[in-house]
Amino acid sequence: MKSLFTILAVALSLFAMSTACSPSKGSEKTAAEEATTTTLDTAQYKKQGMEIAMGTFKVLSGQLKAAMQEGGVKNAAQYCNTVAYPLVDSLSGQYNAQIRRASNKVRNPKDAPTPREQEILDAYHAQAEAGEQPKPQVRQLASGEIAFYAPIMMQDLCLKCHGKLGETLKAEDYAVIQELYPEDNAIGYEAGDLRGIWSITFPAPN
Repeated sequence: MKSLFTILAVALSLFAMSTACSPSKGSEKTAAEEATTTTLDTAQYKKQGMEIAMGTFKVLSGQLKAAMQEGGVKNAAQYCNTVAYPLVDSLSGQYNAQIRRASNKVRNPKDAPTPREQEILDAYHAQAEAGEQPKPQVRQLASGEIAFYAPIMMQDLCLKCHGKLGETLKAEDYAVIQELYPEDNAIGYEAGDLRGIWSITFPAPN
């Protein structure tokens, strides 16, 4: 299972992505208000959630790495800014599930956590600070939809866009990022830090 966590860990500047169909914060219930069920096949939804997260990562990371090789951080940041969101939106339709990422330190405001995601983030950060490995989980929402969550951990390559300024993140590269994301707060990370979460929502089962 650790290998799956490692694959999920890739954040890079891909983290700027989420679907345009993000739920409204005002209408969303927190995890404490979500419905529970004794018949939910959590193992199956965990498997599907991992497959979707890994599949999304594979498509996006391949294109991002190509952009990085062609033009460095500047080219990769521009790719994320213009291409990543529509591509993830398309993948959401392909998988019939809403695909999001969320973090306490966002680059794109669209990735700010909803109340439900914030609760998951808080729990994951508490586990990470205690030296524990946050694990994927499944919840059934009050709406009947099924939500899958998994941690995203920071890797070495991600530090070119999300690392410590003047150390792993070059000042000239960050100047480019700030032009695209003036309110960026997604830097200062080290390898192994908890970057955020995958948040994947499935339709309510029939």
